[in-house]
Amino acid sequence: MENLKVAIGSDHGGFNYKESIIDYLKARNIEFVDVGTYTRESCDYPEIAQKVARLVATGEVDRGILVCGTGIGMSIAANKVRNIRAALCGDTYSARVSRAHNNANILCLGERVIGEHLALDIVDIWLKTGFEGGRHKRRVDMIEMPRA
Repeated sequence: MENLKVAIGSDHGGFNYKESIIDYLKARNIEFVDVGTYTRESCDYPEIAQKVARLVATGEVDRGILVCGTGIGMSIAANKVRNIRAALCGDTYSARVSRAHNNANILCLGERVIGEHLALDIVDIWLKTGFEGGRHKRRVDMIEMPRA
């Protein structure tokens, strides 16, 4: 996790976990960019997802974390950006495999569907896991091919 820079964002439904994840990042001296939301007032998750996805896609940050009520909307919105592989994870195994096999560059979480301790465990594993490459690289490359 050395020299890792992370963009983080949430809508109102993921605000509390975003703040907890920021505390996690600070405690581990992981550089981050908080793109919002900054209050619990209702906001539009696609705007937040796009901000994080663009930062990851342009290489301004290494990875992104998005939190909303379920994580579903954030993952759909982020995956609209070219070269983004946003993975919705609700368990530690999926978090590990999303990085090791799929080279996911954005983690999506749902505050209303998993507990906070589990969310932080998922973040920890996801940030620590590297991409295995090999046969998985060929498959990830296929995902990145132009689509119809």
